[in-house]
Amino acid sequence: MSDIQHHEKENVIALFNYGGGLRGLIPAHIMTHIEKKTGHQMSEMVDVFCGPSTGSILNAALTIPHPDHTDRAKYYARHLVRFYEREALNIFPPDKLREMRGLIHDFNHRMIKFSHLEKIFKRGHYDPKNLGTALKALYGDHKLSDSRSSLIIPVYNIDRQPASVAHNFDPREQYKWGYTPTLNEGGHATWFKNVNFNPDDKETYNVTPDVSMYDLVMASCSAPTYFPCHSFTAEWPDERGTKAYAGIDGNIFDNPPVSYFGAIKKHLLPHQNLTMISLGTGYMNTSIPQEVWNRFGSLGVVDPVNDLPLINIFFHASESALMHGFLTETGQNLHIFNAPLDKFDSSDSMPSQDIDDGSPENLKRLKLFAEQIIEDNQKALDHVCEILVKNYEKKNKIAKEDNTGDWKKRFFTFMRSETT
Repeated sequence: MSDIQHHEKENVIALFNYGGGLRGLIPAHIMTHIEKKTGHQMSEMVDVFCGPSTGSILNAALTIPHPDHTDRAKYYARHLVRFYEREALNIFPPDKLREMRGLIHDFNHRMIKFSHLEKIFKRGHYDPKNLGTALKALYGDHKLSDSRSSLIIPVYNIDRQPASVAHNFDPREQYKWGYTPTLNEGGHATWFKNVNFNPDDKETYNVTPDVSMYDLVMASCSAPTYFPCHSFTAEWPDERGTKAYAGIDGNIFDNPPVSYFGAIKKHLLPHQNLTMISLGTGYMNTSIPQEVWNRFGSLGVVDPVNDLPLINIFFHASESALMHGFLTETGQNLHIFNAPLDKFDSSDSMPSQDIDDGSPENLKRLKLFAEQIIEDNQKALDHVCEILVKNYEKKNKIAKEDNTGDWKKRFFTFMRSETT
């Protein structure tokens, strides 16, 4: 076997936090366990943070630099646990219209006042000001470019002016622009990225826009039927200049395989190997009999009373379609921690499937659910902690070497200036 075959590739660790509203407490609790186990912050051990919606809340917060100690992050995972517990009922207050929405799926068979329907259809499910206030307090004036680790925030832009389709384009251009030029009409998925794990490599086309973390996370969290779309502008350092966006939930298109193939892989160098850790927010592992599906009707397939079957299918379809290729490429370097929300025998222990249930009882159940995932995957989590600590030691060694080099450079520059 040649020396090249013996050579072990450099590991790049990506953390993918799933979307799921207040169920973001689940990965927050798991990361708190990891930080306690390793003694290090997530940002000290992870190279790339990615994930949509509530995952973007976690990721952005964990990469913000500390105001007094810029060599580390401002928040630990435990701070995000407190954030969700403190803000749950502010972001998702009890809403009378939520119960009324349960009538939509069969309104053809019921008598509903038109004024009620008008209120339902013409307003976002929750007031975005409450979420906005919480996120502004969390992020302050920090921008995407401030992230200590690489940060990728997915946003689906629903309002794009039609453009001519590009033929015979250079495939490398999609790396720089964040989308494929041949699909350049109408709305499109966009990854807003600050990729800094290969700072000296210019071929990875990292172009970080001037845009606030608050705006990106607000847009990535704007789940349809829960919040209206979020409008913002981003200043690009290339020919795009200032662009306006009307963003909705990145959960529309983003999941671990999509993030890998669409946003991360292009930034990896030949000698680098990706390890991805995925922290879920629970899922429903149920099938739908055809007679039940047919009874739903056109509105019933998007009704919260029926657990939003069509929306759930949209969220999981691309992931299932790409998972085989993703597993082929990542192999044993993929570590997923998640569980079905109906895994407990006792309904008293099961957290709500709803992403907006901020009741104290449900927050306790979400914590118990996370603790159950930790207990069921103790050996696998210990292995991941070892990988993360090893990556921390590698990063810390590089930082020390860089600091030593800078000191030597400054010293010899000073000596030369003294002799001239």
